[in-house]
Amino acid sequence: MEDKYLHLFLDFLQRKNQSNYTLISYRNDLIHFFHFLNTESIALKNTDYKVIRNYLAYLYSKNYSKRTIARHISCLRSFYKYLMQEHIISKNPMKLISNPKLDHTLPKFLYFQELESLLSIPDQSTPFGLRDAVILELLYSTGVRVSELVCIQIKDIDFYDKKIKVFGKGSKERYVLYGTQLQVLLQKYLSGSRNELLKGKQHDFLFPNHLGNPLTTAGIRTILNKVIQQGALKFHISPHVLRHTFATHMLDEGADLKSVQELLGHENLSTTQIYTHVSNEHLRQVYLSAHPRANHK
Repeated sequence: MEDKYLHLFLDFLQRKNQSNYTLISYRNDLIHFFHFLNTESIALKNTDYKVIRNYLAYLYSKNYSKRTIARHISCLRSFYKYLMQEHIISKNPMKLISNPKLDHTLPKFLYFQELESLLSIPDQSTPFGLRDAVILELLYSTGVRVSELVCIQIKDIDFYDKKIKVFGKGSKERYVLYGTQLQVLLQKYLSGSRNELLKGKQHDFLFPNHLGNPLTTAGIRTILNKVIQQGALKFHISPHVLRHTFATHMLDEGADLKSVQELLGHENLSTTQIYTHVSNEHLRQVYLSAHPRANHK
């Protein structure tokens, strides 16, 4: 029975143009929740506030982070709202459930020297190395999400105006800009390496994997981990760190918050404002290390 409602809910989300990342996350979260209900011998239609509270207590007991638990709550809130709309249930057990108070942590970013070290690692004399160099440069130059990166097709790139059409959360379309560094790499990559990587496959996606098929988000993370190992770097990063680095460097160099918001594809300015805290913290560290009286004792 749960499987039936799971598929109906996912179909509903797909019709609302939710991203693949959201669909996969919600599917996994609901399967996890259904497993809990089965273990406790509770039918889906019999879930109430107490059951949800017990489930959240179970997640806490497994040492899930507050952010992960907040995602589970968001998933269940959407799921039960859908069940109410379809008249499958008559009471919403999520009505009195609130999100956990998240710890405010500043996004991790790379200093310019660290970034240069990372970007210089791929061997551009090989097809795979050149592809990886383009991926890293594109993530940093445009600030796109990894889920947006894997969906880029050649037809989405405006080589004349140096901009790329990407599809963000909820399939919202926007344009990101890029500069000369990426332009040179793209031209070099598209003039030969990409065709070698395709292995005879026919598709328009910018980045093929080792089989010639379109790269996935998991594939991008594997590539980044491999690059870090190749360079024997002392720091570990995710693709999202390059997005954070893009935003932080833009603000450090004087870009206004509204422009950065549009380039990142944030719906609310408050989401972008976290980077002003990162930028201000960086400024404070520069002051403390450079001013002769900053640490005077």
